Amino acid sequence: MAWDISYLVLGAIAGFLAGIFGVGGGLILVPVLLFLFNLQHFPADHVMLLALGTSMAVILFTSLSSLLAHHRHNAVNWHVMRNITPGILLGTGLGASLAAYIPTRGLAIFFTLFVYSMAAQILLDIRPHAARQLPGAVGMTLTGLLTGCLSSLVSIGGGAIIVPFLVWCNVSIRNAIGTSAAVGFSVAVGGTIGYVFTGFNIPALPAHSLGFVHLPALSWIALASVITAPLGAKATHHMKVGRLRKLFALLLLMLATKLLLNVIA
Repeated sequence: MAWDISYLVLGAIAGFLAGIFGVGGGLILVPVLLFLFNLQHFPADHVMLLALGTSMAVILFTSLSSLLAHHRHNAVNWHVMRNITPGILLGTGLGASLAAYIPTRGLAIFFTLFVYSMAAQILLDIRPHAARQLPGAVGMTLTGLLTGCLSSLVSIGGGAIIVPFLVWCNVSIRNAIGTSAAVGFSVAVGGTIGYVFTGFNIPALPAHSLGFVHLPALSWIALASVITAPLGAKATHHMKVGRLRKLFALLLLMLATKLLLNVIA
């Protein structure tokens, strides 16, 4: 019961943040899931992959819920979605396959460095300026391929990559966030399939796991996150989120540092 409550609280927080920032919540989910899975003595060789795969499966629900909320506010650019989705699906499958061949420590360090870079970008208020128009179908497919691969490796919805890219391509920040929520759903579909299949025949995984997706954690986190993600999405249209972004970055730094210290130890 204690684990179920922990998953519920984690899902509520991750869902709200996903709705506000147009991210899938993976930057929060992965380090916390890794901590919870280690406490339950999940196999050390696979614990990072289980955290990544379960987080990616949760993003299916957070991104869909956030997507619907942003769509109701007419904030999703469906033209971008049509052009970028093929590359996203291919890239996420490739990223999940690569993750299965990277040692746990290497994956954890890569994830930590990525989180540090995202937190620094927020704290230093590094933002792209509109400098060009959206590329054509080929350019969008390549963008989707790279975004999907990296997103799958660190189990994010792609918002940290897609939002700056769209702003750089002269898309308003409001539409960039809404569209990134839609892109996050495509990322989650491809990534979840990849983590299920790469872990499908792995022995000694915890009970009730589907490949590298731990179903009990997925169920409780998803239940809470689909309730709070629309609240976060609604908040972006009615409040200033500048200070909240700074607090979010500090939380990321603390979680990443904790993960890094565990890896070093």
